[in-house]
This record gives sequence, C-alpha cells and structure tokens, in this order.
Amino acid sequence: MPAEPAESADGAVDAAIETRGLEPVPDAERDGRVRELVPTWVAANISVLLLTMGAGLVIFNKLNIWQVLVVAVAAPVVSYGIVGLISIAGKRGGAPGMALSRAVFGQRGNLFPGALIWVARWGWETINAVSGAYAVLTVLDLLFGVRKNTPLIVVTLLFFVTCTFVVSGLGINALRVCSKWSTYLFGGFSVLVLGYLVATTDWSDVFGKPAGSTAMLIAGIGTIAAGGISWVPSGPDFTRYLPRTASSRGLVGATIGGASVVVLPMVLMGAVMAVGTPDLATAQDPVSFIGELLPTWLAVPYLLIALVGMLLINSMSMYSAGFTAQTLGVNVPRAWAVSVNAVISLVFGFLLMVVATSFFGSFISFLTLLAVAFSAWIGVFGVDMLRRTTYDGAALLDTTPSSAYWYRGGFAWQAMTAWGAALLVGLLFTKVDWFGGPLASTWIGENGLGWAAGILTSAVLYAVLPRAVPAPVPAPGSEGPSEEPALAGSLGN
Repeated sequence: MPAEPAESADGAVDAAIETRGLEPVPDAERDGRVRELVPTWVAANISVLLLTMGAGLVIFNKLNIWQVLVVAVAAPVVSYGIVGLISIAGKRGGAPGMALSRAVFGQRGNLFPGALIWVARWGWETINAVSGAYAVLTVLDLLFGVRKNTPLIVVTLLFFVTCTFVVSGLGINALRVCSKWSTYLFGGFSVLVLGYLVATTDWSDVFGKPAGSTAMLIAGIGTIAAGGISWVPSGPDFTRYLPRTASSRGLVGATIGGASVVVLPMVLMGAVMAVGTPDLATAQDPVSFIGELLPTWLAVPYLLIALVGMLLINSMSMYSAGFTAQTLGVNVPRAWAVSVNAVISLVFGFLLMVVATSFFGSFISFLTLLAVAFSAWIGVFGVDMLRRTTYDGAALLDTTPSSAYWYRGGFAWQAMTAWGAALLVGLLFTKVDWFGGPLASTWIGENGLGWAAGILTSAVLYAVLPRAVPAPVPAPGSEGPSEEPALAGSLGN
C-alpha cells in the first residue's frame, strides 16, 4: 500500500532524540503517565506575557481585582478543558493531532485546516521568540548596563530561536525533562515575587478600583483563553505515548491543573503590577518592566527562569509544527521540519522588535485571530471524537486513493463545509486593530466571543450533516475503494 515514508520504526521515546514522525505509537511503547501532563502544561504557560495580559485586564478592560480573579480562574478551565478533551484522541490513535485530523477531513481536505494552523503557529512562535529575546536584553541591561540596539536584537533573537530549534528537535523526552525542572524553579521564584509584591504593593489602590462592565469581563476571559485555545490541535501530540487505558478524566484534570497553577497567579500578579505601573500594558517592550518593579537580585533569576519557560513554550509549539508540516507533505524528518518555523519566527521576530510600534496591540490582535482560526477545527474534530473511538493507523499514513480516509476525491465534504462556515462566522463577529467583521458590534462581537461562535457553528453543522463513512480497506489484490463512499446519519462507529 503506498504511504508516506515513516521516519523510523524504532522511534521510541527513550532515545535521546525522538525519531518517530506521524506514524502511530505502538502499544508496547506507550509508557507515558497522565501525571507527566501537569509539568507539560505548566511549562506551556511559563511566560511573562501573562503578566502583561493581566495588566491589560486592568488598564484596557477596566476590571477590578475581583473580576480579574474570575477571569484568571475561568479562562484556563475553559480553554485547557477543551485542550484536555481533544487530547483524549491522542491516546486513542497514538498519533499527532493533525495526523488524526486526516480521519476527519480526508487526506486532501486536511491540508486546508492544517495549512491555516501551521501559518498561525508562525505568529505564536514569533511572539514567544520576541518575548524571549527581550528577556535576554533586560538581563544584559540589569547586569552589565548594556542597552539594546539593532545588532544586539538580532543576536539575542538568533540565540533564542536556535535554542528553541535544538530542544524541539530532540523531541518529547527532552521536553519532559525540561518541563519538569522549569516547573520547580519557576514555581519557587514566582512565590518569591508574589511575596515581594504582597509586601510592597499599596493594596488600598488595588482594592479601591471600581468594577468594569460584564462585557469586558467576558471579553477578558476570551482574551486569556485564546492562548490555551491555540494549544488544542497540539494536545494529542503530548498524549500519544499514553496507554489506551489511561484515565480520560485524569488526563483532562492534569491539563487544566497544570495550566491553572501558572495562569491564575501570573494574571493576578500582572493586575497588581498594573496599579503601580499603568503604562505596563502599552509598553513596546513587554519584559523590561520586571527590572523596574523588582530588585535586581530577584528580577535577574526570575527572568532567566522565565526565559527557559518561554523557550519551552516555543519548543512545544515547534515540536507540534513539525508534525503539521509533515501532514502538509513536507517529507523530511520531524526535526528538520521544525527548522522551517524556526527561520520564519526569526524573520518575523526581527520585524516585530524593530518595525512594529505596539507589541501589546499586535499580540492581542494576533491571539484573537488565532482563537478564531483554531475554533473552526475544534468544533468539527470534537464532534468527530464523539463518533469514533479508534483510528486506522495505516489509513492515516496512506495519502493515496486506497486510503480508508480518502472519502470523495480526498475530501470529507461534511467536515470541510462545517469548517469553512465556522471560520467565516467567527471572523464576522471579530474585531482587532487591523480587521473588523460586520457583526463585531453585536453582543457576541462586543464580548469577544467570535471564537466561541466558531466552535458552536462548526460543531452543530457537522453534527447535523450526514456522516462520511470511511471506505473499507481493500484486501490484497482487490480493487481500491470507490471515490463515492456511502453516507450515514448514525453517530455510531
């Protein structure tokens, strides 16, 4: 059976460099544990950008500290709850998320959401690369009085992206080890920072701020949740080494818990910092304020550990991006597929640091569009998970008409229709700095719920459309499957 070239048959996770590509992980090699997801999702959120976003809730959304607390609790539960639910597909199929997506959209149809998600990752990796480079620049300034300039920006950006490429290229084992230790270190220093803020903050100003509107509260939840939504298609990438018998409830709980333990205190700390530094959320440099608010003995180690966290976030994103590139037909080993995103984040990062005038505005606009782009895929894939519990590993890798997931001409028109409609609906209700949909002034748009409208639209539409049934795998020597598969309305598998 013609199929994509697999990277290696022995891509076990215990090797120094993970060599497994899109091919499903055999049951014998699924030695992962649910509890390992906690440091994974802690590491995915170790970013000083959460401080900036927490400040934005106070400065732009006009929320008080109690409303910020509601946002900080609700956002990770909503977004990483979805990440956890979609991650269940990883233990079922043992393959990366965008490879499993072929079973939903068809071998050719999956190229469309795959390409959009891959491009969206460019922006996410650029944002994180820029934040990491700013962290290095801030440390150099605090320790040696070295002021940033264009050549130094290029050097620090190149340093960060290179480190990201190395860690993501090593694979899942390296990510697990780095995530574990960065969790311990960042957690410890965050407690120190929190203690310093408690001792030095004017709490009468913090608790004296008036409450903002309910619309801004809901919009704030959407803004913080957007970061988590961007991880949804990657969720299965980090659960494919779990045994099929792993607890689904525990998987979801570990995902939410790992994210919440970082998002909650970081967003609250950002909101508290905004009281003493009102220009925090509008700064071109989203990191240097830490050096102004904290003493050097605390700011430097905290930034260095946060730098490791941002490195891990980008490494995890590039790790998944490598799989996505392979599903698009980039037939090179995963580690080399990662290099494409590394180069792109380097170029775009330079433009954002040297050319762009507003980092925070660009960041929030990007997050908003990112959530909309991913939401259309989430609704379709999520409903499909309710219909199936297993995936045909051979069919996932077979990109020819003989694949059971070829459907009609390589497309599952039901999934493509629901995805396209949801993408359009999400954009209609969305407004950012450089784009505004015609329905952005409605209640949904004003509350920043374009992404939620996208998920709901794709899920409902895909659920009511007749189901595309995978073609039976032909016996050796028989004719290939018909290009006109049967349709069924049943939700049974």
